[in-house]
Amino acid sequence: MELKSRIGLNGRHLNLAGTGMGTCCSIIAGLALVFGLAFSGVWGMASVVSAAEAAKRSTDPPTTKDTQLEARSPGSATKPGAVSNNLTPPLVYSVENTGADCPPPPLLNMADLPVIQPLPDPFMWSATNPTNWAYPTGRSTNFADWPCRRAEIKREIEHYEIGPKPIVDMNNIFASYSGTGTTGTLTVRVTNYVAGTPRTLTLTCAVALPAGAGPFPAVIGMNSPSGSIPERIFSSRNIARITYSHNQVTTYYRHSNLDPFYQLYPHLNTTNSGQYAAWAWGVSRIIDALYKLGGQLGTATINLERIAVTGCSYAGKMALFAGALDERIALTIAQEPGGGGAAAWRVSETLGNVEKLGATDRNWFKDSMFDFAGANVQKLPHDHHELCAMVCPRALLVLGNPPYVWLAEEAGYVSCRVVLEVYKTFGIEDRFGFNIVGGHNHCVLETTQSNAVVAFVERFLLGNPNVNTRIRYAPDFAAVDYSRWTRWWGTTNPIFPGAADSYTQTFELECATVGTNWLIVADTSASNGKYLTVRPGVQSLSVAPTNSWDLVIIPFAVTNAGNYLIAGRVYCPNADGDSFWVKVDNENWVMHNSISPQGAWAWYSFGTYALSAGAHTLYIGYREDDALLDKISISDHPFAPTGMGAPAATLCP
Repeated sequence: MELKSRIGLNGRHLNLAGTGMGTCCSIIAGLALVFGLAFSGVWGMASVVSAAEAAKRSTDPPTTKDTQLEARSPGSATKPGAVSNNLTPPLVYSVENTGADCPPPPLLNMADLPVIQPLPDPFMWSATNPTNWAYPTGRSTNFADWPCRRAEIKREIEHYEIGPKPIVDMNNIFASYSGTGTTGTLTVRVTNYVAGTPRTLTLTCAVALPAGAGPFPAVIGMNSPSGSIPERIFSSRNIARITYSHNQVTTYYRHSNLDPFYQLYPHLNTTNSGQYAAWAWGVSRIIDALYKLGGQLGTATINLERIAVTGCSYAGKMALFAGALDERIALTIAQEPGGGGAAAWRVSETLGNVEKLGATDRNWFKDSMFDFAGANVQKLPHDHHELCAMVCPRALLVLGNPPYVWLAEEAGYVSCRVVLEVYKTFGIEDRFGFNIVGGHNHCVLETTQSNAVVAFVERFLLGNPNVNTRIRYAPDFAAVDYSRWTRWWGTTNPIFPGAADSYTQTFELECATVGTNWLIVADTSASNGKYLTVRPGVQSLSVAPTNSWDLVIIPFAVTNAGNYLIAGRVYCPNADGDSFWVKVDNENWVMHNSISPQGAWAWYSFGTYALSAGAHTLYIGYREDDALLDKISISDHPFAPTGMGAPAATLCP
């Protein structure tokens, strides 16, 4: 299958042309009854039949016919021959991946992937050509199909971002518990046979138990008993705490092929595998051990239907990946996970100095993911709203902290709003919540966040139905139009509303007002043959320079009020020359540091600004003396240009 797309460099129009075959996984009523089966009472464990076993009951072959899109709203009605959503999705499952036996999705090379400007449609089958498809084969909002659609997203995230999360046979898990009273150690030994020779990895987890026999819910904390959430929230409610020491799998900040995970699986390495695959694998092995022991830890019993995970910052991403990739986890609490966590890569790319795909830690993700940096993020077949959606139908709470700019909380907010639509589609919007609010330190709960955590713990670990978990609180982003990222869903036009008529201005910087501390350098690789750089040895690391001779000044005007992306074509050779200061009008200076990629010309987003109609001024100040600046684009199109960008209206000799 070949899907090709082309975007006009001037950002004013998008041409999409493609040929492809739309296919879908056909799941019939038998599978719907399996995955839609409600738990007995509230918490009774439902047995889960594999997708392959259920799929054998189907006599309908998958269709590959390309037809025109039918005129209907996404999810507006039950499709012909499909099973309705009038089922109660389970709160948790007894297997790690309910879609393990579903057909794999096509995993195309970047050149063959279609351009999808807004957020990909989580209900669209991976084989669907987004510009030419039809119901019922191209897209499904039926919960009966969700296990296989979720499995497709999982395969995409593993293939394009983190590498595979290895499957482990329970026969290769050894588990034991030792301890007295309310404290002890859970030991997990995992064996993998390489060319007939056994290799092992051992996890030792500190356990804190409530007094008594249980059964007790349990929380697995990333590198601490309860992540960064106060332990008393769990201990005061008789919830066991299990510490996941993730360095026993792969060492934080020092990714190495000598780490235990890569020794256990020598076909994986620091090039083709990221730490989030390894760390999520480790969480699943702890859960394997709990199942292996039947939940029995000494004289206490763990309720295997009420397991939670939580962590903050990099460990917030870890908790999110763990919850997304293991369906035995009933509650996932991702605290300030930032870019690479809940924040959608595409949205982050339109913001300023945040954790974009190209700027995140390279230990955490496989090397080839970084090919999708910058404008290439539009070719990623999934995004992180779908990572969050993989937790559905289980409970998920996302917490944010907007003053910490690097966390890209606006992108996290957009993701959360979009994920909410997935939960709503299945009639379980009370299982997802978000609280993105400032006024507190990094990884410290603000009061309303603490209340949100308590509500989700009460509801999904203790089974208390008398709490409100419909939590949607993000006051800093009340004016953000998140729906523009999803309006294309259910259509054949994966672009933003009005993108075909987007407005763009481009400026050659050598034609701007250039301060005397800047040099204009001739170079054939630069647009119009010239770029700017600051004089050697001139830097302003801690505060923005303010003298006229330190600045590049660009007056411009916009006809209509709106949100405008300001992007620059930059070259940053290394970590000592990868930053600028930027501001518009009388706003505060914003430092843009750790700009990537390095060693090549690329477009970098300086952020989206809400501009009134009329005249404005863009100011650019130097920060480090090795960074090069070629061209500026100001556009109501949300993504930066590619290549040289559109020709500037004014050229100077």
